[in-house]
Amino acid sequence: MQRSRPLDPIDRRIVALLQEHAKRTFGQIGADVGLSATAVKRRVDRLERDGVIVGYGARIDPQMLGEGLEALIEIYCSDRTAPADVGRSLRGVDQIVSAFTVSGEADALIRVRVENIPELEKLVEKLRRDPNIVRTRTLIVLSTLVDKPSLFATASEDGQ
Repeated sequence: MQRSRPLDPIDRRIVALLQEHAKRTFGQIGADVGLSATAVKRRVDRLERDGVIVGYGARIDPQMLGEGLEALIEIYCSDRTAPADVGRSLRGVDQIVSAFTVSGEADALIRVRVENIPELEKLVEKLRRDPNIVRTRTLIVLSTLVDKPSLFATASEDGQ
């Protein structure tokens, strides 16, 4: 999908503000970017229509949902496995937060959240039973240093 026009610094700031707190009113955003609420609404409508803003959601604390352990799992596949095959293998695995095809040795990398080590072990065993997956390598996340929702500047930064 092609945008109707390039994003200017105000559009980028609006997106950053919505990412920081999606329940802000158009009036609150307008006060931050120097526009009226009506002008902000028009811009947000255009950003949605152009596919820049694809949805809204709540950021949650995984530990409050019983998902206190996070891990990254490298997936190694047979030579004839296509990315679509890997995607089908991973579809329906509820513990997966995100999945990527990657360059390098591994064919894919998944980020998972589970309650504890035994649940992680069961998940890894399930993945290894899949005919497309030859082996895995698991890295347990000790702490999260940075977790940005986007490449846009944060709303608290000045300028762009």
